[in-house]
Amino acid sequence: MKTRTIMATASRRRGLLARTVGVAALGALSWVVLTAGASGPSDRDALVADEAPGYAVEDFNYPGADKILEDQGIVLKRGDGHITLADCASETDLLEVSARRNADNICFRVVGDSGWLTLEVPAVYLIKGNSYDTQVDMTVGTEKKSFDIDKNAWTAVGETADEQGREHMLVEIRTSK
Repeated sequence: MKTRTIMATASRRRGLLARTVGVAALGALSWVVLTAGASGPSDRDALVADEAPGYAVEDFNYPGADKILEDQGIVLKRGDGHITLADCASETDLLEVSARRNADNICFRVVGDSGWLTLEVPAVYLIKGNSYDTQVDMTVGTEKKSFDIDKNAWTAVGETADEQGREHMLVEIRTSK
């Protein structure tokens, strides 16, 4: 009787071991099948990715610069968005630039604690400051000159401040409070 009990117990153990190995094998096979499909992007993933909006990357280029150049002859290059072109009659406290090649003055609105704008305006000779501390960089030939602009007053720059009366190009405006 003892022999039969030992054989029955061994048989049950083999059955349990076989079922355990079978379940483990089935689980491993299921995992392989499921992860094989997830190893690369599916067509559905590609469609969703194509529909998602792109990332906004700030390049600091002046928006609408081509249209402004075409309409007003002003080259606006890059800036931090705190100095923008404005209509001179639109408000007070604007920076105002006088240039020989422009019939009207060119005005800029300044916001924030500080700002910068690179541009090209030839033959600039006067700049009226606003309530900000303002410095401008100008070029004449290969020479670069910087000018501090008086607050709320006209400042002679370019040819009016040059002993030789040479035309200067305004190339950068920097402001701070």
